[in-house]
Amino acid sequence: MVKIRLQRSGAKKRPYYKIVAIDERTRRDGSILESLGFYNPVAKDNQVGLEDDKVKAWLAKGAQPSATVKGILKRKGLV
Repeated sequence: MVKIRLQRSGAKKRPYYKIVAIDERTRRDGSILESLGFYNPVAKDNQVGLEDDKVKAWLAKGAQPSATVKGILKRKGLV
């Protein structure tokens, strides 16, 4: 099954996340199927950048968002 989840990057105590479509059996930093955007929780306004058309396409194919990504998608009006 394909999941839409966060992939951590950034320095120690300065996290920066990529929002990716990935096989659920793959480890957190494993190979991804497609990059869908980014999430920066450290920024003042929690910066989020999404490619809406790609996210909608993966959701239409049956990809399941993680709990955190689901909250981000709700704020953006995609779920």
